[in-house]
Amino acid sequence: MSAQPRSDVSAPGSAPQAPEARQLTEAVTRLRRALRSSIRTDYPWETLPMAQVELLQVLGEHSPARISDLAARRRLAPSTVSGLIGQMIASGLVARDVDSADRRASVVTLTDAGREKLASWTTAHERRIDAALAALDDSARTAITDALPALFQLAEHLGEPAEGTPAD
Repeated sequence: MSAQPRSDVSAPGSAPQAPEARQLTEAVTRLRRALRSSIRTDYPWETLPMAQVELLQVLGEHSPARISDLAARRRLAPSTVSGLIGQMIASGLVARDVDSADRRASVVTLTDAGREKLASWTTAHERRIDAALAALDDSARTAITDALPALFQLAEHLGEPAEGTPAD
């Protein structure tokens, strides 16, 4: 497989993408696919769906949390998050409790098993990325490291509503 992005491919009826946007989209897609595939190969025990991992990550930073808060943070429908949380409760990764601030509402918290699973997932991914980074030459590693602040800024901008889109 080539490390270069594909040629000008746009969705039918859409305007052609800027070369930088197309290349970044392709790079991010390939990185996610390669990481997901390599983790499943290197760590076959890791079967947690990415949507659940992302909820564990949010709960690792903001726990306890209401379903509506989790949905807003992940930009998902509350019903979707509720279904995922139901699966995670059944797996013992999270627990649902009464919200101490509003006894009519419930909150979700990580269980010890959830914390362990998140830590294990994070460690496995960091090891895999470290190994891949080590295979690069110094200039490529430096370029990636130097790009990190800009990539975090880009992620923040992508999290904002697009112009002309009403904010929720």
